[in-house]
Amino acid sequence: MSAERYEQILQRFADLRLVVIGDLMLDEYLFGIVRRISPEAPVPVVEWTEESYVPGGAANVVNNLLALGAQVSVFGVVGDDERGRILTAHLAESGAEVTGIVVDDSRITTSKTRVIAHSQQVVRLDREQRHPLCESVQRELLRRLEAVLPRTSAVVLSDYQKGVLTPSLVRAVIERCTSSGISVTANPKPPLLRHLSGARLASINLHEAQAFANSLGSDTELHALPQIAPLAQLWRQMLDIQALAITLGAQGILLSTEDFPSLHVPAMPVEVYDTAGAGDTVIALLTCALATGVDWDTAARLANAAAGSVVRHVGVVPPQRDEILRLIAENHHTG
Repeated sequence: MSAERYEQILQRFADLRLVVIGDLMLDEYLFGIVRRISPEAPVPVVEWTEESYVPGGAANVVNNLLALGAQVSVFGVVGDDERGRILTAHLAESGAEVTGIVVDDSRITTSKTRVIAHSQQVVRLDREQRHPLCESVQRELLRRLEAVLPRTSAVVLSDYQKGVLTPSLVRAVIERCTSSGISVTANPKPPLLRHLSGARLASINLHEAQAFANSLGSDTELHALPQIAPLAQLWRQMLDIQALAITLGAQGILLSTEDFPSLHVPAMPVEVYDTAGAGDTVIALLTCALATGVDWDTAARLANAAAGSVVRHVGVVPPQRDEILRLIAENHHTG
């Protein structure tokens, strides 16, 4: 495929209207300097200098989709607190539609606070409540979702096990989307995999694949591609989903579909600085590519290039279309 063809596909992402449903988080960074050790305990005293906030969890999937040019509606919950308001404001300022965010006063907004001094993380503080959404909040999310489905190209389920994607909510979403002819993709944690029947695609990493294998009673350690490929095909059939993608780090991406039981795209030969957020990038690219009607092989190659582009940066960064195209050209996926 020519470089121009890949560029045309990426440009078509601007025509997509996508929905992301999942566990919204706020990543908070507190920066400071250390001059002394506390007299109260053998720990450094960090003198605050500045702070910043970045949407995380399912909100990072939203940021990835926005960076790719798609229009995005966000569905999830925040607490009735300042962090929830900050997170919602950040998403709105980035261009996302936030009318699907429900304020749930039974929980606090999920947040991760990292204290950084001299470019090193000193400590991380997590604030979260993982109890499943109550039925009334699930009904409200579904009510708001039904209002946007007629203009939706695809729905992404982004699971971080914080209680939003309950089995009942997931089933209801898939049923509504199926009846409307809308594809559902997901980047689930292993327990949610069993509830995705009817979805078009699920994407997991190797660690999650190992956990799922263990949950099925296997104690075999997954390493080699020939060992993993038949399992991917078996799981796809067992889970009743159209496709299963497994990201394999340095080994690339393995995709199993009915037409391609074992499609392997090798990893881009890039210098890896940080893999955080790469899974969000993969599901974002696969969702966009499939929503434009491209074949599985092209979708997987684009997702692989996007993942290669983001792991070359320190920290969680969204993919950039120019960098994706450059990586594809450099690694001879055009012709």
